[in-house]
Amino acid sequence: MIARLGLRLRLLILFAALALASLAALAAGLWLGFSRLDRPELLNAFVQGGLIAGFLIVGLVVWVWYLFDQNVGRAIEGLSAQFRARAHAGIDSAIDPAPARYLGDLAPAANAVTRELTETRNALAEAVARETTRLSAEKYRLEALLADVPLGVLLCTGEHQIVFYNSQAVDLLGGGAAPGLARDLFDYLREGPIRLAYERLSEANDSDAASDLLCATTGTAKVLAGRMRVLARRDPGLAPGYVLTLRDVTADIAAHSARESLLAEVFDRVRRPAANLQTVIGVLAEEPDMPGAAALNAALVEEVRALTSAITELGERYDEGRTDWRPLAATRAADLMDSARARLEAAGHALETESPDLILRCDGFELVALIAGLAERLAAHRLGTRFRAVLTEEDGPGAMLSLEWPGEALPVGRLDDWLAEPLEAGLPDLSGRAVLQGHGTEAWPERTEAGGAIRIPIRNARRAGKRVTPLSRAVVYDFELLSKARNAAVADSLLEDLTYVVFDTETTGLTPSVDEIVQIAAVRVVNGRRVDGEVFDTLVDPQRPIPAGSTEVHGITEQMIRGAPTIAEAGRAFHRFAQGAVLVAHNAPFDLEFLRRHEAAIGARFDNPVFDTVLLSAVIYGQNEVHSLDALTARLGITIPEAARHTAIGDTMATADAFLKLLPMLRGRGFTTFGEVLAEVRRHGRLLRDVNQKETLG
Repeated sequence: MIARLGLRLRLLILFAALALASLAALAAGLWLGFSRLDRPELLNAFVQGGLIAGFLIVGLVVWVWYLFDQNVGRAIEGLSAQFRARAHAGIDSAIDPAPARYLGDLAPAANAVTRELTETRNALAEAVARETTRLSAEKYRLEALLADVPLGVLLCTGEHQIVFYNSQAVDLLGGGAAPGLARDLFDYLREGPIRLAYERLSEANDSDAASDLLCATTGTAKVLAGRMRVLARRDPGLAPGYVLTLRDVTADIAAHSARESLLAEVFDRVRRPAANLQTVIGVLAEEPDMPGAAALNAALVEEVRALTSAITELGERYDEGRTDWRPLAATRAADLMDSARARLEAAGHALETESPDLILRCDGFELVALIAGLAERLAAHRLGTRFRAVLTEEDGPGAMLSLEWPGEALPVGRLDDWLAEPLEAGLPDLSGRAVLQGHGTEAWPERTEAGGAIRIPIRNARRAGKRVTPLSRAVVYDFELLSKARNAAVADSLLEDLTYVVFDTETTGLTPSVDEIVQIAAVRVVNGRRVDGEVFDTLVDPQRPIPAGSTEVHGITEQMIRGAPTIAEAGRAFHRFAQGAVLVAHNAPFDLEFLRRHEAAIGARFDNPVFDTVLLSAVIYGQNEVHSLDALTARLGITIPEAARHTAIGDTMATADAFLKLLPMLRGRGFTTFGEVLAEVRRHGRLLRDVNQKETLG
């Protein structure tokens, strides 16, 4: 029992026992001396002498205990904390010997051990770095390859936790926001098709088997086509993980539905006039001179007009929708012109080009083949030998492509004949007419002042703007999650098995009951590392003025929060980001009181388990140390840039780095589970109250 007490408390008990033993010995000696004198009148003198001696003994013991506590007990406790920081948190700086100056050679010896540990650690790190250079290069190539795969790729555990995702999966599932390692896949996809496919493949127990499926996202209701493949079983007692590839077929389904609807309408609107025409023509053929023939002829003309009108309208709608049914790539106009010039120069013809910096939605290969084919036919019929391709912007979203030449203009009939011919010898189905239909456009000849021209409208074109900063195409993964079983009871979970969300807020003031949040920032920590890209950072409209004194601290002005989400909107987004994780903050009661006051408006409870780095610092360094964020990061060798201090995201990053260094120090002290750390934390309740809610720990 006494071994579980702190060193300084044990010293206090030791000196208290020494004082009591000294008082008992003094009392026994005085009693023995008085009893042998056999002079009752000296009793008062013995009592007075005993009291004076007793007070002197107690005072002397207290004084010696105080000196021992301050110069030995506290020094040893501080020295052990510095030892753990260097052993578990990777701190390389020398131990400060001043607090341990009365411990003889202990501090210099500790510094010698630290120095040796640092040298050994550096030598080992260099050896590991040399051995892993090749693997790192291969890893980088694999990440680059998977990042540019045109499909969303997910790797999940048998319990449907996300272990790997690429940037395409971010676009499909999160709409630009990272899904999150160790999150439940069913937060993003409807679970029915996923579970059924997984059960089928698991029962088959064949790692080469795959299952196609159709599923939908939970938020945006995108329809995704997927393929699942279960991994070979490796860890006994754990369900095998699986790979899921996804692509968005929402637009394909919509285009297919529109095409089917148009075809159904075509048959419906053409079938009836065609039947009427057949009836009228049959009657007129049998009795051409019958009475009422004129009325039948008029009905015949009307049905022909209706049929022609329906066919014309449906044809126009069909042409308008062709480019929707067939996806066309974005092509830079300069690239299109350069390719056309190269084709004609290879055939012995000259082509001048002129175009603004446009982005065309087209099939570049087909348009180049069309331009080259028309130019070659013009040259073969001696209508032109030198050509000029001009691209001009039109009013609206389109552009006009013109193939011009000096000489005679081209007759319409001849152009129609050329458009019906194959453009390439080996591609009989690729005719000029097919290219125009595929782009939902047409072509016609014109006479110009300099000669002739063929005009081809491009339906979709836009000015090429400044290149935007590309999205990160990195892949995010942690394959160790595949071999970790989930534990339903947080209190019994190992520290390294938990997912953490480290967060911080900036507010209009220091009174949670009346002040409001102006910024929330958070990062996710999974499997002992901060996940790059999984960051939450938003300004919040407090719907009240921001005092000038608060702005001086965090730099957030009222102009900055205009248009920002309210606490209800930002709180809901943060709750989704922190779902299923342990919340970590420095002085957590302060931040959580702001959030919990608005739970009704947010529509969710912040009942996550909580770690407070103030209390974790007290567990490691003792209650008598300063536990501010600046003091903690200084002890752990973490530098907070001045520009980032007192910003939500800056303090969040600093708190996360400090927390990641405190975790191995806690394990070094023998605290391996959340419940063990929580029990130790509650011994330091005089610093801060515990904000964990019991129902979240079971």
